[in-house]
Amino acid sequence: MSAPDSKQRKACWGTRDELWKCLDYNQDNAASCEKFQKEFEASCPAQWVKYFTKRRDFLKYKEKMQTEGFEPAAGPKESQS
Repeated sequence: MSAPDSKQRKACWGTRDELWKCLDYNQDNAASCEKFQKEFEASCPAQWVKYFTKRRDFLKYKEKMQTEGFEPAAGPKESQS
């Protein structure tokens, strides 16, 4: 498989952006964005789909940490003997 050319990359990025916009608008409800998901998967190589999906998850997590902060877990309590 050859690497996507400039036109194919732009098409892929465009469908990715449309999908992400739909997911943002619908509070990440994937069922509401099924049409955009199918277009995204059809326009991009499978590895890119996998990468961009992980990238979105990371960016959403990062945004949450920046707005809500990080609260470490209490962990197990030490027993006193």
